[in-house]
Amino acid sequence: MKPLIEKIILLAAALPLTVAIGNLFFLRPPPASTRARRVSVLIPARNEAATIRGAIEAILASRNVELELIVLDDHSTDGTGNIVREYTDTRVKIIASRPLPANWCGKNHACSQLAEAARYDILLFLDADVRIRADGIARLAEKLCSSPTLGMISGVPQQITIKWLEWSLIPIIHVLLMGYLPLFFDRGARTAFTAACGQLIMVDAKAYHAVGGHETIRNRLHDGMALAKAFRQGGHRTALIDATPISICRMYRRNHEVWSGFRKNATEGLATPVGLPIWTTLLATAHIVPFVCRSSPTLWLARLASLAFRALLAVKFRQNWRSVLLSPLGVALLLILQWQSFIAQKLGYPTQWRGRIYQGIHTT
Repeated sequence: MKPLIEKIILLAAALPLTVAIGNLFFLRPPPASTRARRVSVLIPARNEAATIRGAIEAILASRNVELELIVLDDHSTDGTGNIVREYTDTRVKIIASRPLPANWCGKNHACSQLAEAARYDILLFLDADVRIRADGIARLAEKLCSSPTLGMISGVPQQITIKWLEWSLIPIIHVLLMGYLPLFFDRGARTAFTAACGQLIMVDAKAYHAVGGHETIRNRLHDGMALAKAFRQGGHRTALIDATPISICRMYRRNHEVWSGFRKNATEGLATPVGLPIWTTLLATAHIVPFVCRSSPTLWLARLASLAFRALLAVKFRQNWRSVLLSPLGVALLLILQWQSFIAQKLGYPTQWRGRIYQGIHTT
């Protein structure tokens, strides 16, 4: 291999490591709470019988916060609503979803109804598989209220990964956020630097309603990113925080769920006509090519840079170390998945999620 090409590979591998080092100084967990605030905790639940009880127990154990917990039963068929109704705690309320209108995604419709029912000025949208720690809600509220211009905060919980596709693909979330998005340049207002995670979102209710809430993003499957962009476009700052110390989540429990879940968001993420070739080049050159080419001192440095980047993320975000050792495999699987999603969209295949079929709903 020509020396120039080897140097390009080294630069590609060193780039995410360099960006991540800068980002990790910028990314902070929410601060300790100094006062109790009132928060409406909102959970959209569709067939969450296996997870909803754990979510409720964790929320009710919260400290230093006055809360109401509203669960929306989104036409569940597995007894999710009955589990919620077992709770006699006056803080817990359940509402039934209205029928899903045309051109709406299910989760956005659920969250919109939850926001309508909320009483307090701070809204926390949580997925049913997130387990918030006892001080987590108070700390999030402290962060949100730290600036009058901050309208939304979000973070990626610590991800529990057990099956092989979980620990191969799920840590890639932090690879993309930490390695390729220079958060240290961000001041919370430019849409180019928007980052968010739909699993855990806290918003100022006034700002949320001012930008149109989830109705503004009703046809978007990647709800976290879309909502954050709506806030920024509406003149409200958003912030990404390190949610690892305050929350945990096992996003999926079966390998096919991992694949389907990542495919669901692909065409609003990497798998765009312009973005996919660029991302394929960047990710493959940095994390796959150094490991499949004949060794040289320069390529060994590229391998070390790539693995050091993944090791840094594993330590910071408590990731499974198998995802570090088999990093090229995880990146290769991600790119295959993205291309599969892109081709399926071009061929007109609909997106299926939670028993619903979305045909072209997330293309705008």
